[in-house]
Amino acid sequence: MPTPHALILRAPGTNCDHEVQTAFELVGGHSTRLHLNALRENPKQLRDYQILVLPGGFSYGDDVGAGKVQALYMQHFLADAMRKFRDQEKLILGICNGFQVMLKAGLLMPPDEDGPLATLTNNDSGHYEDRWIHLQATPGKCPFLKGIDRVAMPVGHGEGKFVCRKEWIAKGLEQSGQIALRYVDANGSRGGYPINPNGAQDDIAGICDTTGRALGLMPHPDRHLFPTQHPQWTRRGLKPEGDGLQLFRNAVEFFKD
Repeated sequence: MPTPHALILRAPGTNCDHEVQTAFELVGGHSTRLHLNALRENPKQLRDYQILVLPGGFSYGDDVGAGKVQALYMQHFLADAMRKFRDQEKLILGICNGFQVMLKAGLLMPPDEDGPLATLTNNDSGHYEDRWIHLQATPGKCPFLKGIDRVAMPVGHGEGKFVCRKEWIAKGLEQSGQIALRYVDANGSRGGYPINPNGAQDDIAGICDTTGRALGLMPHPDRHLFPTQHPQWTRRGLKPEGDGLQLFRNAVEFFKD
């Protein structure tokens, strides 16, 4: 099929859309940055895209909680369009603030009669965390993570603590293979702060929906596209590319198989 086209959906406060666009350019994909209001005016535009990305930043200033306003906006104005997009076996990616939006909009875990099953809340440290971390991937059926094992990426968030409403919900995520990424150390071992930068339940850094085609993660693959972006590249040696680039390459190649 033709080269897949990614829609990078930005809102007031989004500030990582250019990085995501660069990532798709580097792996041979096409991408378009579009404001949320423009999509609301013509939701049928989604038919022209195979990948939807909700990038990082501080949408609507995180005024009533990180990602909450954009999530409500999308639920109110774009719910049908999003549902159709997801049901057409296309891909959805949410990075940091985009993960917060996806989770609160029900794109990853639909709410039940008692409300949301999980949320992303304030870091245990009580402050914004801006650091490099290691991740252990469990790709399962998630196309974004194909061939990815352990990677290093930066985080930059104040509300990144993943918490399920009940313990059984977290166990259900594990059993269904939806826990796609966990915080670990350089050797792959789990631990407390700062290995887990926010206190997330079960060290969860990213989850996918039941199909695997929608992925949300708190760390920023878009901030490790080039090997020289890693702060220790001079000591560890220069890799061919940054650890985050493969995630975007996988998204493009998913539609070329």
